[in-house]
Amino acid sequence: MNGLLDQFLDHLHLEKGLTPNTGEAYRRDLEHFLGWLQQQRIQGINDVTRRHVMDYLMALRDLDRAPATIARHLVAIRVFFRFLHQEGLLSTNVTDAMDAPRLWKELPDSLSPAEIEALLATPDLKRPQGLRDKAMLELLYSTGLRVSELVGLTLDDLHPDEQYVRCIGKGRKERVIPYGASARVHIQRYLDEVRPRWNKRPEQRHLFLTRRDEPMSRKTFWALIKRYAARAGIRTGISPHTIRHSFATHLLANEAPLRAIQEMLGHADIATTQIYTHVDSRRLKSVHKQFHPRA
Repeated sequence: MNGLLDQFLDHLHLEKGLTPNTGEAYRRDLEHFLGWLQQQRIQGINDVTRRHVMDYLMALRDLDRAPATIARHLVAIRVFFRFLHQEGLLSTNVTDAMDAPRLWKELPDSLSPAEIEALLATPDLKRPQGLRDKAMLELLYSTGLRVSELVGLTLDDLHPDEQYVRCIGKGRKERVIPYGASARVHIQRYLDEVRPRWNKRPEQRHLFLTRRDEPMSRKTFWALIKRYAARAGIRTGISPHTIRHSFATHLLANEAPLRAIQEMLGHADIATTQIYTHVDSRRLKSVHKQFHPRA
């Protein structure tokens, strides 16, 4: 079955044009699934039944995996099985029309505007690292970029005069996202005061650098956000994706059109963006309960 996985991954890279990060995520999830099948003594891919897939998802749940993680594993399995079926390597696609149970789905976490303000105010602007981190946080909240998109930006992707960035998202799809005045001010400070000091190689085009003239990594930026969140007194779990969710939730709360939010987030399907309508309705219910005399 590992040979079939290699064929599938080659298909993703060569024909679908998925990013290396996405391909690696598929590999990791599917290797875990195939390893579980071997533990169950499943001999071949055609021996896998719908019950096996459901048992695997329940096993993930028993391991306290997050609902979003379980849903991601199911997506990987479905895409894998669809490929095998189309290639004639699988007699029956047992995952066809198979969705994650509703009770496994959860609304994305987001920060309140006050928490976002506290987070953005945390970097020390007297230090070069603080100027860089402030620029990154401001741009992340102003655009809703994925963290991989943020750290992958180059100087050529930034258009300060028009105040937008151009990025390549999932599926190699290009999109343009505007950013606000605060992000513009702090990005320019970083470009004027910090980046020239750290950049020693003319060929280095990444926008956000470390002191060693290397591109900022996802892992390092994730750690920075957690550190700043702790300093800001934010006690809920936080990641770069939390800021992306906050970006969308706050736009919707201020009556931004759902289609515009979809374009800025880079969602292929409007249904993915519609989850934020549920997030906002939860906020409205809270307000109603707090202030309505007959709530």
